[in-house]
Amino acid sequence: MTGRSIGLPTPEQVIELLDGEFARAGYEIDHVTIDSRIRPPRITVIADGDTPLDLDTVAELSRAASAVLDALDTTEPYVLEVSSPGVDRPLTEEKHFRRAHGRLVDVELVDGSAVKGRLGAVTDGVADLVVRSRGDWSVRRLPLTDIRKAVVQVEFSPPNPRELELAGAGRTEAGA
Repeated sequence: MTGRSIGLPTPEQVIELLDGEFARAGYEIDHVTIDSRIRPPRITVIADGDTPLDLDTVAELSRAASAVLDALDTTEPYVLEVSSPGVDRPLTEEKHFRRAHGRLVDVELVDGSAVKGRLGAVTDGVADLVVRSRGDWSVRRLPLTDIRKAVVQVEFSPPNPRELELAGAGRTEAGA
């Protein structure tokens, strides 16, 4: 080590440096932004995984990321923020749909129509969407290529138990 200080890393360098730490914890880095317009600059690392990030995991990942980044000996202080993608992030990849299993989504189809439903299983490029039709719940299979845009909706009321069951997100034991 030469003892020479360096400037802030690039987003790509942050991903390269932290990817292993996040992967060991079961998460992947979705993206990194560095806002150097503010003082101190802010490095934001957005992580996603099959298990939602809880506060303890965010704290753990933040400590690990901070230790790695602090070893760089940057020329200026920075603020590090580790977070999960917000609920307003559009679902754009199969893994995003899979991770939103059981969540209510608004879907805009490539034919211009729209549908709202609860995400069920997502396999081989097809998502099961539980929709209300003629007063009952049914499953509509949607190829992901037919979806122009999908966004998770915030819910303030508990979902219908039948809806959850069809989505495969119910609280019943598997095995039947």
